[in-house]
Amino acid sequence: MGCGVSKSSQFNRNSRKAIRAAILIQRWYRQYVARTEMRRRYTWHIFQSIEYSGEQAQIKLYNFLGYLMDNFTPSSRNLISHIFREHEVCLDAEWERYFCYKNIEVPEVYSGPHLTFPLTVEQAVGLLEAFRNKKQLHSRYVLQLLLETWKLLRMFPNINRISTCQSKEITICGDLHGQLEDLLLIFYKNGVPSLERPYVFNGDFVDRGKDSIEILLILFSFLLVYPCDVYLNRGNHEDHLINLRYGFTKEVLTKYKIHGKRILKLLQKIFSWLPLATVIDQKVLVLHGGISDTTDLSVLPRVDRHNVRTTTRRGTTARRGCRSTRIRRTTSGTTAGSTSAGPPSRAPSPWDRGTASKTARCRTSPFLLTGLSLWLQILDLLWSDPMNQDGCVPNEVRGGGCYWGPDVTEDFLSRHNMQLIIRSHECKQEGYEFCHNRKVLTLFSASNYYDVGSNRGAYVKLGPDLVPYVIQYQATSLTRELTARQSIGRTERSALKVLREQLFAHKSDLICAFKKFDPGNTGFLSLNNWASAVESVMHLNLPWRTLFSQLVSKSNNGMVDYHDWFNELAIKGTNTDVRTLLETLYRHRSTVETIFRIVDTDNSGFITVEDFRKTWKLLSVYLKMEITDEDISNLAVTIDSNHDGSIDIDEFMEAFRVLDIKKPQFNPVIIAGINNGF
Repeated sequence: MGCGVSKSSQFNRNSRKAIRAAILIQRWYRQYVARTEMRRRYTWHIFQSIEYSGEQAQIKLYNFLGYLMDNFTPSSRNLISHIFREHEVCLDAEWERYFCYKNIEVPEVYSGPHLTFPLTVEQAVGLLEAFRNKKQLHSRYVLQLLLETWKLLRMFPNINRISTCQSKEITICGDLHGQLEDLLLIFYKNGVPSLERPYVFNGDFVDRGKDSIEILLILFSFLLVYPCDVYLNRGNHEDHLINLRYGFTKEVLTKYKIHGKRILKLLQKIFSWLPLATVIDQKVLVLHGGISDTTDLSVLPRVDRHNVRTTTRRGTTARRGCRSTRIRRTTSGTTAGSTSAGPPSRAPSPWDRGTASKTARCRTSPFLLTGLSLWLQILDLLWSDPMNQDGCVPNEVRGGGCYWGPDVTEDFLSRHNMQLIIRSHECKQEGYEFCHNRKVLTLFSASNYYDVGSNRGAYVKLGPDLVPYVIQYQATSLTRELTARQSIGRTERSALKVLREQLFAHKSDLICAFKKFDPGNTGFLSLNNWASAVESVMHLNLPWRTLFSQLVSKSNNGMVDYHDWFNELAIKGTNTDVRTLLETLYRHRSTVETIFRIVDTDNSGFITVEDFRKTWKLLSVYLKMEITDEDISNLAVTIDSNHDGSIDIDEFMEAFRVLDIKKPQFNPVIIAGINNGF
């Protein structure tokens, strides 16, 4: 009997040890999961914040250029006026002559696909396979395919209306952003478009990825074969001004050096004719960005969508039609008249600010239907994002469109007797996300968008019951070989690299902020003060205390030697003024490249020395920098190393490429030129 008691006591002791061990393991695991989730969230936030700030800078730039068009000297207007010309060729017959492909010969050595029209499904599939095998379509066939696409798109309404009764399911895809491997994987898993397998592609086919033109040609070829079963919605990146910044223009000119300019010009026309939305069974609205409190599906069919070649700048007609009759909604819900604002020196927005937190919006009303409100209707469709709070406010994070809340969704669906909005426009880690009581579905089809393993892609299948069935994927096999920890670590390192570049670009502002926390000029800051100062400059809402150990390599008893920290980011061999100038240029390097490509009117990749001087005069106004004519001339002579009177844009931009994540370096030729007088 005693033995039994002894065994029972031993069992109880062992049980208590096991329970304590289990609790410790559980506690450790929960802490591990919490840390991993925190790393995942701030990594994601770094990527998204920097992406959106770039879009805001893009719109701000074109608002600035538009202001120059209206207010500055003829020389400035002549330099940039071509990007705002809405009707360079007026008649359709003139367009067809301008883009005639018949005089372009296909050499016998060409080994890519050959196309004949009308296009067949075999040719469309053959084109798909050719691009899978890294072949390129000849420019003659590209122009012919684009011309046929343009003719077809002109016949489509602004809003396509389709039904599931003719097919069992409709497949909807979100942003592809030039990532051909994602499109190929979708077709592999789901099948290519056909009469029994219709598709809706929801915009943003181009930019960022390296195969944008191939994606367009594949989608256009299937559109020509199945015009009633393939539907293409316009995205905010189907815009020739956005393409200047985010890579599509450069991609086309690189792949089609001889006829690239004609291809781009025709694509401008095609983008403006893409439909704005698709309605499925009168119940599901599919559009790229979103809605606002003024979105009205009864108004959209009356919009001349092809006249809105870009949403980054209002047309003169729209501004004139709404200059003195704009109506805004205040926080109390009342309305008040307002006049148009002055030059767009602030963050770009089509709305005038009021004293209230919710900014004025132009209401849809009969006397405004040919003015600003029509432009706003399209802007909201392409740029808006949902938010959790009720209401509708300007989307100042992106610089265009609005944020709309659950109440706006509820009101919109009720007014139009619908049940679901499917939109894209935002990268989601799982490839999709429901919000607003599952009445709004965000769909993103470009997997590994920020880096390998950063996110999944997804597409949706809708049957007659209109219940969305989501399929997720990742297009690279590398993600399947990585553990969750390895995947997060890889993405985190990539995000931190981008963040270090941003910190370098704001070095002067950061030093000023540090000195406010260091009145004794000791050169040291506490961790708390360092984190507060960095956030006051960067405005990224990141856990800087947590990131400290990964951003600062050395600390002294918890104190940050910020001068030593900045030495890691210093540009060696230059004086303080030069470093400040280089830092300013580096911070705005995307804007600098965009302006250069605007000035490069013939898309040759080169600009004349004279145009280079004019460009820098524009930059000096935009960046608020004091640059003399002598400084500009010295820099131009230094960069034009072969003295042929032209500047290689790519060569100049290469000078601002960061070679090391902790020690950004610059092209010695540029440094020398700047030290010699710039």
